[in-house]
Amino acid sequence: MPSAQELVESCTTVFTLPEIYFRVRDVVDDPASTMDDLANALKLDPAISARLLCIVNSPLYGFPKQIDTITHAVNLLGTQAVSDLVTSTTIGRTFARMPVQLMDVSKFWRKSVFCALLAGKIAKVCGIDDAERFFIEGLLRDIGHFVLYQTVPQRAQSALIEADYLDSSLAEVEQSNIGCDFTEVGAELIRSWGMPLQIEQAVRYQLSPNEAGEFAIHASIIHLAGVVADHEELEPNRRHEVLPFDPFAVTTTQFSTAGLPAILTEAQAHLQDMLALIQPSAMAA
Repeated sequence: MPSAQELVESCTTVFTLPEIYFRVRDVVDDPASTMDDLANALKLDPAISARLLCIVNSPLYGFPKQIDTITHAVNLLGTQAVSDLVTSTTIGRTFARMPVQLMDVSKFWRKSVFCALLAGKIAKVCGIDDAERFFIEGLLRDIGHFVLYQTVPQRAQSALIEADYLDSSLAEVEQSNIGCDFTEVGAELIRSWGMPLQIEQAVRYQLSPNEAGEFAIHASIIHLAGVVADHEELEPNRRHEVLPFDPFAVTTTQFSTAGLPAILTEAQAHLQDMLALIQPSAMAA
């Protein structure tokens, strides 16, 4: 059976992010760069610039006045927030027209964006600084399935059907049927993109956050968001009375389920707007 790394390597040319992502990342990683440098890098890609302005002016941020220039947006949001927004929009653009066998792509993106919103909001209620950075980790939580359905679609679909029928862990069934699971494959794809280590580790250890070491808080937040996203996807008669959160993740984040109804309401309120900006094709779902 192929390893997660081999599956990613077999379709590296398909899963290539656009130049603007790397250009922005170079600016953000350069300690000598300025906000103007970041704004100038963004202006070289009109499509990304336009989408960034749409996101900044969306209800998600709620700025009282219209933001009409990239320079203004960059200065308001800061480099990390802008970098994260560029990452999410370039990923959406990269995967927009990618043919994937047997996969409901619109459903995939709706769930991914929903998980991203949940991750940011859970981090915020847990009192974690820069909670917005968890949006990207939530967005990429399930990205390994894009690779699996691109490389071994029949086995990926069979694993999904079997896990659903047996009410078993999808990752465990994938390990048995494919030789690796979506968390490993997703982490390898993120690593191949050269993304920050905390994103890779959050995705890799989302099902076992106690193994994430110094990145335990990242893996824990993505675990919590993923459990909620999976639960909301189920038919009402199949939902568990108590969500199967990992105790380590709950303890690490000090997350209280009492705040979950409000988090769900906020995430659902922002879902359509954010989905339209990141992955417009999914709006048809």
